[in-house]
Amino acid sequence: MKGSPPATNLARRDSRLRLAFVSAVVSLATAFAASSAPIPLFNIYRAEDGFSNADISLAVVAFDVPTLAALLVMGRLSNHVGRRATAIASLALIALGCLLLLNLHDIGTLLASRVLMGLGAGLASSNVTAYVVDAAPARPVWLASVASSQTVTLGLAVGAITSGALVQYGPWPRHLTYLVAVGSLSVSAALVALSPETIVRTPGAWRSLRPSVSVPARVTGLLPVAAAVFLSTWATGAFYQAFVPGLVEDQLHSSSSLVLGLVFAAFMAPSVLGAPVGGRFTPATGQRVGMAVFLAGWIGITTAITIGSLPVFIAATVVAGAAQGIAVSAAIRGVLHGSTVADRAPIFSVIYLICYSAAAFPSLLAGRLSSTFSLPQIALGYAGLALVTTLFTVVAARDPRASAGRD
Repeated sequence: MKGSPPATNLARRDSRLRLAFVSAVVSLATAFAASSAPIPLFNIYRAEDGFSNADISLAVVAFDVPTLAALLVMGRLSNHVGRRATAIASLALIALGCLLLLNLHDIGTLLASRVLMGLGAGLASSNVTAYVVDAAPARPVWLASVASSQTVTLGLAVGAITSGALVQYGPWPRHLTYLVAVGSLSVSAALVALSPETIVRTPGAWRSLRPSVSVPARVTGLLPVAAAVFLSTWATGAFYQAFVPGLVEDQLHSSSSLVLGLVFAAFMAPSVLGAPVGGRFTPATGQRVGMAVFLAGWIGITTAITIGSLPVFIAATVVAGAAQGIAVSAAIRGVLHGSTVADRAPIFSVIYLICYSAAAFPSLLAGRLSSTFSLPQIALGYAGLALVTTLFTVVAARDPRASAGRD
């Protein structure tokens, strides 16, 4: 037929887009794997460098706050300079953070490293995630939302397990994991450099750096419930970074770096398995089901801490992690419904602004309270947050078509 592109050109275009999708997913996963690499070392830093639970909590905040700043300022940058350039810049910032950790003996160096990693993560969260969605195949229909919502958690899980194993069994326990991370980040940057761009660059890069938060009007009715889901699940992720190292050693009686990495991964990795399950439900039902099971997981977590059982703690963590995947992917699928290419980076900026705020501010508050309350009491506070957000989700969740109809 006249005007139809040759089949070979279409096949070449599809092949290039597949490369872009793989590169974007690998880059996003690697960025967050490197960001989680210090977690299995936190107990070593506590023992050898005298860091306190409050210091570790502050390190989590030092990661999350720059991430928020990057999302506010650079959330739309890739619409103007391209997805590839922003992806490579994010990987470079995280690599610099890893290099700083090669000579870590004071809290200032740890905080500086986490600031660099946070800036890189913020740049990746909106811009590289938009690259993932741009290049995702049209089928299966849930792939874009699952890849965009779960690649981060998969990266965090892989990073924690790999780091824990390297610290436990490899040479140079304080250094090898960061050298491996820098190598992986370099390979990811090379993949992105070889991949095609998915957007047409538009003028206005400098203007885009003005802090801005906006989403299409059809999304605003869905944000309160999505925010509740992100609040509880991401606050829990921050809890696992900041306080679970101390809990595992003090209440659950294990000092193994590998066990610590596995415990963190037990929350993150099942999220990837839960996400496709969420694709079987409507967004509203997925959020309700996911949060109800997430609350059940938190009940198991607090029970395990009370009785001092590491196996029960890990089992309950797996349940909460899988439920997180169901709820978060359903929330993102609802918010992305009907989005255009230009919408995606701003929408993901808002999503991750909520997520990182949810991680940072409860962690900052809990860190200040850690000198007054015990770690089991702090865990109970996070469980209370899960209860409140679950009740709100069950009552208020709506599907995107219904929301659009009211706008």
